[in-house]
Amino acid sequence: MIQDTADIVRERMKAAQDRQKSYAVKRRQPIGLQVDEFVMLKVSPWKGIMRFGMKGKLSPKFDGPFKIIQRIGKQAYRLELLEDLVDIHDVLHVSYLRKCLSIYDETVPLSEVKLDNKLTYVEEPEMIINERMIDLCNKEVELVLIKWKHH
Repeated sequence: MIQDTADIVRERMKAAQDRQKSYAVKRRQPIGLQVDEFVMLKVSPWKGIMRFGMKGKLSPKFDGPFKIIQRIGKQAYRLELLEDLVDIHDVLHVSYLRKCLSIYDETVPLSEVKLDNKLTYVEEPEMIINERMIDLCNKEVELVLIKWKHH
């Protein structure tokens, strides 16, 4: 009787493990990171630990962008980190990385942003690059591409 019970428990455990494995494999997505791409480093806050200048819920969830220097195996990447992040190892697991979606070369440094006396940022168009009409939901809509100048 004990042997039959143990066999039943093993079968049910095996079925539960197979079911969980199928859920995990179905949701797994390959991350296509390449050398010389930019990624964001996940620095989710840990309770009571101050990292990256802030503590608690106001601390940033991602930091970067950082350039990928080398791929190490299937799951790890070596990053080009800044000098102030010396205490962090430069080889990181893929679960700590997110692909950087912004164009790194087109970001405006904070030093170039000029505010007026009311502390507001006024954007002025530099030039209109493209102007055309498109059909959107059976309506004619004018599409204008504008290049903004930064003060």
